[in-house]
Amino acid sequence: MKLGYPCININIGCIANSTFRLSSYSKERLIETVENNLDCLEKILNYNLKNNFLFFRLSSKIIPFASHPICKFNWQKYFKKKFKNIGKFINKNKMRISMHPDQFVLINALKKDIVNRSIKELEYHCDVLDLMDLDKTAKIQIHVGGVYGDKKKAIERFCKNYEKLTFKIRKRLAIENDEKSYNLKDCLLINKLIKIPVIFDTLHHEIFNNGETFRQAIIMASKTWNENDGILMIDYSNQAKESKKGKHSKSINTKKFEEFLNQTKGLKFDIMLEIKDKEKSAKKATAVLKKFF
Repeated sequence: MKLGYPCININIGCIANSTFRLSSYSKERLIETVENNLDCLEKILNYNLKNNFLFFRLSSKIIPFASHPICKFNWQKYFKKKFKNIGKFINKNKMRISMHPDQFVLINALKKDIVNRSIKELEYHCDVLDLMDLDKTAKIQIHVGGVYGDKKKAIERFCKNYEKLTFKIRKRLAIENDEKSYNLKDCLLINKLIKIPVIFDTLHHEIFNNGETFRQAIIMASKTWNENDGILMIDYSNQAKESKKGKHSKSINTKKFEEFLNQTKGLKFDIMLEIKDKEKSAKKATAVLKKFF
């Protein structure tokens, strides 16, 4: 079991997702920002290795405006060596990597221009992972998208557009259950139609489910992953107190996390902690994990 956190490390004093305004775009500004982002990413990965955090979600903002028409610069060629070296470090230390585009990525949208922009964004994410020479276990997770007044047609449109995607994208895509539109049962149906892996989100499942326990849900989601995909990825989080449903807590509830591990004992999955204090909660979770492994 590998455990980690997404995108930002609060402890090390730099962020790997710095960006700038579109109105300030220039090739020079882009190069400067990306160099900072990649240098910081290396520091985060070194920190994670020392602390046995072997699962990390890369920020989607590593290359600002990468899928925007304004970006004509061949950043793939310019930063190829840098990406390759980062990938060597990841592979050497058997880390697992994922990415999660923003929710504007909607491949089941009604408007073709939104679908086309979404595909360009997915291509960018794939370029990042491909430049690092990461295998298919490095996934790009997305939500199914909108319902648009007809869930059945929305699912059909998702599947139809998915099958038109290049293998470069399809080999990395995975869907996750959400808290209001597509629950685990819906995602499993989509998997049955197009064989896309399903990432299991614990907090979303607590809010929107069909009565499945965590153990039952993880067993079902695990079956959507084949050997080349690696083992199931799950997003784990706790509900923030006195907040709207679905808001992630500031820090992990270690008692609830231990209960979760007891409920799922013997099952195989990697854990992405979607907790706001990032590596601080990862350290607490690692201490709990030592009781089980």
